[in-house]
Amino acid sequence: LLFPVSNLCGKCRPRDTDLLQPSLNFLYWSLHQTAPCSQQRAVAVLLSNVSLLELLQKVLECTWLWSPPSRPAYLSSEDALLCSGWLLVASLLLYQHRYNTEVHQTLSVDLTEVLNAVIFRNKKPILLLVSIMQFLRAVLRQNFSSSLLVIVGQNTAPSATLPQQSSLQDTALHPLAMQQVFSLVVSLQNLLVHKDLLLSQAVVACLETLVEYLYVKNQDVALHVASQPWHRFLLFTLLSGGQKSFLQPEVLRLMTLFVRYQSSNIISQKEISQIVQEAAEANLAELPEATSCALHLFLSQV
Repeated sequence: LLFPVSNLCGKCRPRDTDLLQPSLNFLYWSLHQTAPCSQQRAVAVLLSNVSLLELLQKVLECTWLWSPPSRPAYLSSEDALLCSGWLLVASLLLYQHRYNTEVHQTLSVDLTEVLNAVIFRNKKPILLLVSIMQFLRAVLRQNFSSSLLVIVGQNTAPSATLPQQSSLQDTALHPLAMQQVFSLVVSLQNLLVHKDLLLSQAVVACLETLVEYLYVKNQDVALHVASQPWHRFLLFTLLSGGQKSFLQPEVLRLMTLFVRYQSSNIISQKEISQIVQEAAEANLAELPEATSCALHLFLSQV
């Protein structure tokens, strides 16, 4: 089925949302659900279809064209198509890298537009934000060096008017700039305050990947980002309200991040002891799977 469905997608226009959206969802599902022995073949089938990749290029570009100020808060058919497009491209990046699959057609993405979509949001629906963050995670994990992707609109050579330290940091973090990094971190923190489960999971995962990327590029910058005092206020905000327990997946994953990068000003021995105490008193068999996994990672890191 991959052959006819991918060929059908290649004959469509981005405005053919009724046909394209379920078709892209089918391709995405096929990549993730096929047996491991067939997954490499599935990736090769999709990456060899030039017309499909050209269609995906147009869909991604529509993200910036279909963003009027009066955009509704609900998920329109156009936004649903954009979600499917970003998720499929993120998956293709992941599996192309895993299997080192031959690329017949590259995709071009404006890095500044992607970052601004998360930083400024502009009333984009939550699911679209999550989809774009999945893509951002994929390119961060591959150090912006995928053979499937061409990054444009990136940070160019540092300006002579910048302080020398900022110039050196921008060079080390290329294609990101320090200003973009801090803007992104603040925006991710603000999105966490919404306390939407799907959004929280995507935000924490994106923050984890970003700090990992920074640590490889410049350890001082990564540790500086991970130890920002605002993170502690963020934790108090997440723990406020009806559910004060530390045993929330996004809280546990944030705590794990701060322990990993030794941010003692954000998480103290007292908080670590509270989490261990709550875990000892909880019925572990009744914890949701996401909480169990996050708790396991936290205790392993400690």
